[in-house]
Amino acid sequence: MKRICVFCGSKEGKQPEYVEAARALGAEVAARGLGVVYGGAHVGLMGAVADGALERGGEVIGVIPTFLLEKELAHDGLTELREVSSMHERKAMMVNLSDGFISLPGGLGTFDETMEILTWAQLRIHEKPCGLLNVDGYYDRLIEFLDHASEQEFVSPAHRQMILMEHTPGRLLDKFGF
Repeated sequence: MKRICVFCGSKEGKQPEYVEAARALGAEVAARGLGVVYGGAHVGLMGAVADGALERGGEVIGVIPTFLLEKELAHDGLTELREVSSMHERKAMMVNLSDGFISLPGGLGTFDETMEILTWAQLRIHEKPCGLLNVDGYYDRLIEFLDHASEQEFVSPAHRQMILMEHTPGRLLDKFGF
């Protein structure tokens, strides 16, 4: 079974569209017979992605560090919950379990995960599709910045083009070929 890793916020954010998109992404992934790999929490957009997939009968694997598990943030209805010792181990496991990566809106943790996975793709550590689900224009300024970095010759055009972006889960997964 192919799996999509989803990076997203542990908060719901200001716009209700963020939660709706997270739930819709989880549901669309499951409807296509794909599994979800994510950070393992029951809160925020993370919980909405998991719930959307689980409601459609999908496989959902959470990967959570012990210190977050101890704060009782873990989702208790997952197909599988894997406990790891650190954030570094979490990211490595999520990469190994996944066949593609989608970032929903989120904060610093989501930015970190997204940039690291893009850097790994640039370095050919993996050759898996990477995309942004641009809900309500959330990633518009990041895309503008990446275009600027490319124009200034810090990001090659080929590396800029590897970042797929769409406004709906179905269209983004179509670009992945899943």
